Amino acid sequence: MPCHPPTSRLESVKTNDDRILVEDLYQEFGASLLRYVRKATGNDLQWAEDVVQETLLRAWQNAGKLRRERGLLWAWLLTVARRIIIDDRRRRGVRPQEVEPAEPDAVSTPDGSERSLEAMIVSEALQELSQEHREAIEHTYLRDRTIGEAAEILGIPPGTVKSRLYYGIRALRGILKEKGVAS
Repeated sequence: MPCHPPTSRLESVKTNDDRILVEDLYQEFGASLLRYVRKATGNDLQWAEDVVQETLLRAWQNAGKLRRERGLLWAWLLTVARRIIIDDRRRRGVRPQEVEPAEPDAVSTPDGSERSLEAMIVSEALQELSQEHREAIEHTYLRDRTIGEAAEILGIPPGTVKSRLYYGIRALRGILKEKGVAS
């Protein structure tokens, strides 16, 4: 965590002027906050500046609720900045990445053959498993049943279903790896 600048008038001057509070917050914490945010944003200066600006905007919007003690203000600013970064990352993850439109002749249309081939290989690999492991996988993954439902249908305890799933999936991965399908 960055070092705090020396105490300023934030603690000594109890003013109701929100604009002065934001100016003082920027003067006292702006550089430290920017350093902290730059590290958290992967050294992206533009994004970091946006986060600092948004953090100070929120401080201005909540000025009446903020306690003017230096340590509490610093903690509040760090918390708000971290939450803004997290929200930005989530938004960026949801938004599709922008790409240039491809030439119509260069666009391939999936025909489903690769998916069908993979399904055939997985089906063959399932046949190589023991009956107990195959049944556990079929009832839970392929038929979308809970462990409890599979246990009831198979007439075995839920713990046994979990164990068979664990070892069955492990064996299935090994078989698929041998076939060159799984990494």
